[in-house]
Amino acid sequence: MDTFALIVTIGVALGFTYTNGFHDSANAIATSVSTRALTPRAALAMAAVMNLAGAFLGQGVAKTVSEGLIATPEGQKGMGILFAALVGAIIWNLVTWYYGLPSSSSHALFGGMVGAALAGGTMVHWDGVLSKIVIPMFLSPVIGLVIGYLVMVAIMWMFRKSNPHKAKRGFRIAQTVSAAAMALGHGLQDAQKTMGIVVMALVIADVEGPNDQIPVWVKIVCAMMLSLGTYAGGWRIMRTLGRKIIELDPPQGFAAETTGASIMFGSAFLFHAPISTTHVITSAIMGVGATKRVNAVRWGVAKNIILGWFITMPAAAIVAATSYGVVFLLFG
Repeated sequence: MDTFALIVTIGVALGFTYTNGFHDSANAIATSVSTRALTPRAALAMAAVMNLAGAFLGQGVAKTVSEGLIATPEGQKGMGILFAALVGAIIWNLVTWYYGLPSSSSHALFGGMVGAALAGGTMVHWDGVLSKIVIPMFLSPVIGLVIGYLVMVAIMWMFRKSNPHKAKRGFRIAQTVSAAAMALGHGLQDAQKTMGIVVMALVIADVEGPNDQIPVWVKIVCAMMLSLGTYAGGWRIMRTLGRKIIELDPPQGFAAETTGASIMFGSAFLFHAPISTTHVITSAIMGVGATKRVNAVRWGVAKNIILGWFITMPAAAIVAATSYGVVFLLFG
């Protein structure tokens, strides 16, 4: 196996993780920054540390990515498929980041994998794509919306007799914990997705066996790149999540973050499902905001975000398929 191709593919995978970090850093901290529970730099530093810690909490999601979605042939063709998949995901991440659209880095990656596999004429495990990607893609935002609404209703009822100013100060402090939990869940979910890709590259190169444990160095470098990307920040997307959907106050921010973190931990540990942190936190914010009044949510902004969710996988798939064609023409 060409060692150079392996090194390049792993390098591009780490580049994708970096873009994932700055693209999705808003998921963990936008609400706590918008409510002034944390300063932007303090929030980013905290998120980077928790991303790093979350990457070591398990490997179920990584196994799903590496084994349950596409079959990769050995040799240059398999490595070319992985390379093209990552290029498709990176390009879509950069496009959506530029326009401040909180699309899913996860679904950009999965769309890239499917598009590159189809272009390369290899098998797509459609049952795995359906059960682990497509169904959670539609189900998790609905769950986030409903649970976010219910959690906020419960908070409003429990603190209905409290002094509003004291309650807000308390929730501003509590948001430090909920934002940390959100960042931990982001590391648990998103660092593992890249681990799965790196493991696929190592298996194709015959460096690792398909049933081997994920090497520690893979966990470390993937976690570090995600953390570095997170610390770089994603200010454009942060403004969309933190301000444009609804003006959040500390209790609402706490409710949204608690909802998002709970769903991410549950999906990772119970189902090994690689869900989108973007979908979960955005839908939770919508659900929380709807408790104030339905028209408090800027549904026009929400509509554009949801449209981005639907086009992410096919758009990344098209870019990845095109990238595979270019790689094939250049290198055979």
